[in-house]
Amino acid sequence: MARNTIAHIDPAAIAHNLGRVRKFAPDSRIMAVVKADAYGHRLDLCLPALERADMLAVATIEEARAIRRLGNGLPVLLLEGVNDHGDLAVAADLGLELTIHHPHQLEALERFGRSPASRLWLKIDTGMHRLGVPVEAAAGMHRRLLDLPGVEQVNLMSHFACAEEPSHPLNALQLERFHRATDALDGERCLANSAGLINLPQARFEWVRAGLVLYGISPLPGRPGPELELEPAMTLTAELMAVNRVAAGESIGYGARFRAEQDMSVGVASIGYGDGYPRSMVDGAPVLVDGRHCRMCGRVSMDMITIDLAGCPDATVGDEVVLWGQGLPIETVAEAAGTIPYELVCRITRRVRFRSRQWAMRQVS
Repeated sequence: MARNTIAHIDPAAIAHNLGRVRKFAPDSRIMAVVKADAYGHRLDLCLPALERADMLAVATIEEARAIRRLGNGLPVLLLEGVNDHGDLAVAADLGLELTIHHPHQLEALERFGRSPASRLWLKIDTGMHRLGVPVEAAAGMHRRLLDLPGVEQVNLMSHFACAEEPSHPLNALQLERFHRATDALDGERCLANSAGLINLPQARFEWVRAGLVLYGISPLPGRPGPELELEPAMTLTAELMAVNRVAAGESIGYGARFRAEQDMSVGVASIGYGDGYPRSMVDGAPVLVDGRHCRMCGRVSMDMITIDLAGCPDATVGDEVVLWGQGLPIETVAEAAGTIPYELVCRITRRVRFRSRQWAMRQVS
């Protein structure tokens, strides 16, 4: 029998979440971020649900090429741009829009002699200090980009460092710097990421960049997706391989980390760090067994986890175990693992089977 460790992907949830983004930012166009294989959700399974987005965004040319192979005709932005002549030729063949975040990229474009697309995006460093040209250099870079053959429009973008904390002083400083850099320049603007489009309405501008929220995951600490009316796009499941009795005083798993305080029923589920379930998960971390809340006990192995079945005393071999998703917010699971939801969904390995649920596109107002 096949090892039933499955990531169930729900395209209808993605379509619903796209509709939620439109309600958060009704006057903005939506850049749907699908980098890292749609945040680990599989690009091929997610793209049909994003046909009502205004454009897509990825990190690499390989990701953009995958979109084109799937036949998607939406505009695609390379968030990191490209660095050399050969990549520019590929970008032109694929019809990609580019982010320009450093003078060497502009110089490569000038040597190339034309722009791969009629619209380019100038990224400005307003305070995150990762990628972007200085505020003082934005006007000059903007002018040189407009001078390139084939360029009709140069849009302007930046990235918040602390948008998940609406009162953080850096947000106001970044917004002020963005206005200072862009108010006198032609072009549409994009500043708000997933957290910003919810927390900072003054930063929505003509475009918003929606990433994590599209997959039903909250970018805001302490506010899980259901509280924001988001629906989880991934439900990760395994099944019980065994149900054992462990006597009081006996230990469970590698390192004998967990010791039974009383006689207990322990389930063994078919998932481990070889599937991407984090080894850092602590005793007491939540799981669902047959829809009922239980807790982890013992260290995560490569192929298995062990579960205290006190919350599901009639559990039997073959029962479904939900690690996160429907009924168990991934934000709660990530907190138990000492990480963030982004990492959990992106680390699922090829050993896990992906299965798309049948769906019909919901009407999105």
